[in-house]
Amino acid sequence: AQTSPSRPPLTGISHIAVYAADPAASQHYYVDIVGCEKAPDPENPQGARYYINSTQFVEVLPLADKSSPDRLDHLAYKTTNAEELRQYLKAKGVEVPATVHRVSDGSRWFDVKDPEGNTVQFVQPPAHPHAVNAPNLVGHHIIHVGMLVHSREKEDTFYRAILDFKPYWFGGMKPGKIDWVSEQTPESHDWLEYMLTSGPSGGGIQDISQKQLGVLNHFSIGVVSMSKTFDTLKAANRLSSPNDHTQIGRDGKWQLNLFDPD
Repeated sequence: AQTSPSRPPLTGISHIAVYAADPAASQHYYVDIVGCEKAPDPENPQGARYYINSTQFVEVLPLADKSSPDRLDHLAYKTTNAEELRQYLKAKGVEVPATVHRVSDGSRWFDVKDPEGNTVQFVQPPAHPHAVNAPNLVGHHIIHVGMLVHSREKEDTFYRAILDFKPYWFGGMKPGKIDWVSEQTPESHDWLEYMLTSGPSGGGIQDISQKQLGVLNHFSIGVVSMSKTFDTLKAANRLSSPNDHTQIGRDGKWQLNLFDPD
């Protein structure tokens, strides 16, 4: 009997790819405020990568559709073997490309669509990734990414049933309501956060603005001390707004929300 291919490990978040109307303004934000190291983008020569560590980064791409409020291109996750994962997803009925891309930094990757049409990329990092020189970073690991989700049940048929993401946490602005659902990648502590369109707490989101989408579609850098992080950024004039402040989320984690130019 022919056996189905097994899923290779998914070892966490690779990157988030976003569009920028003004690449120079984005460079200022990701280098001078966040503290990333800028590098060329081997996937798209018109883009740029802003590294958090040697295998995690923000990919910034030129904005093509100025009429859309959406600035998210895709989310990406790391795997130990891109070709094996492509074969696994194909066996599970997911539409996959005919081949895996190989790029100049030694990484391999391919894209698929999740049940709601979001582009999801899987990346096999290079065997010898370059060391990142970013002394001004206050955190060195992307711990989670978030995206707008219309149906938790629909998305679970892909992330939970096929990719084996694990339940981590869920909650809402009000007791008994669910606005956010966190799904942990199977072989790491990194997680994906469903930002449900029912929120806040069932009120619904209509005519979503660019700013609202920027709240829903996001990434998070983990830090050891939020108070120390805030003091460091404020002292160096590295906050994105005079109104930036720390707050504690419903999941018990301290957070500081900054907004890039888009």
